[in-house]
Amino acid sequence: MPELPEVETTLRGIAPHMEGHAIAEVAVRNPSLRWPVPAEVVRAEGQEVIGCRRRAKYLLVELERGGLMIHLGMSGSLRICGPDDAPRKHDHVDIVMDSGRCVRFNDPRRFGALLWWEERPDEHVLLRDLGPEPLSGDFSGGHLWRLSRGRKGAVKNFIMDGHVVVGVGNIYASEALFMSGIHPSRPAGRISATRYQALALAIRDVLTHAIRRGGTTLRDFVNSEGNPGYFAQELLVYEREGHPCFQCGNPIRRRVIGQRSSYYCPSCQR
Repeated sequence: MPELPEVETTLRGIAPHMEGHAIAEVAVRNPSLRWPVPAEVVRAEGQEVIGCRRRAKYLLVELERGGLMIHLGMSGSLRICGPDDAPRKHDHVDIVMDSGRCVRFNDPRRFGALLWWEERPDEHVLLRDLGPEPLSGDFSGGHLWRLSRGRKGAVKNFIMDGHVVVGVGNIYASEALFMSGIHPSRPAGRISATRYQALALAIRDVLTHAIRRGGTTLRDFVNSEGNPGYFAQELLVYEREGHPCFQCGNPIRRRVIGQRSSYYCPSCQR
């Protein structure tokens, strides 16, 4: 599933082709995504794109009036196409710009979404209750420590909760917990403020580095030019079960926490 670095990489790929241009057409081939593509998306036609930004794992295309909200789901991607590029299988939506370039939404599993918002997007039902962005000034170890008080659940589930902080998916949660030396199943309420500060810094570091490397491609993700992300080659623990820890040499283990595979070093993480 595309996580925050993959969505940010996608944003940086499509924004130069959309910002300052008008949308000539929104062509929907298959409206049956996670939620049916609403008929209102045609309101984008003829409008200039004022800006493109990301909130959590949602891409927001801001127009003169209203805008489009895109979620890549489990297998979705956006790529830039020329006017004569024939659609491929699972190419469900084209956003055609006045330049002739096309932002094409491909999603084999159809868990992604293309939605319309009329007024302030941050008040949309999907966005209004989300936590802070992990790369923003609103996120810190103190924020994690305050929200964790009294929580008995695993810290890995805690930092993957979008109401706590957005965009820390399974891959990057495992990596950040290893980098900060915290066991993924440790109760969130039993971690000190000092250790949460280390975890917040690790979350920032791993996400920032993954963005620089174009995201992580394990199965489906490609960027707007159709290229994979390269951070998978630098993962420290994720999907490395049985391989030696880079720090101590002991085998990396896997445990299911919150119905997700979690990878950790039993020696380096406490």
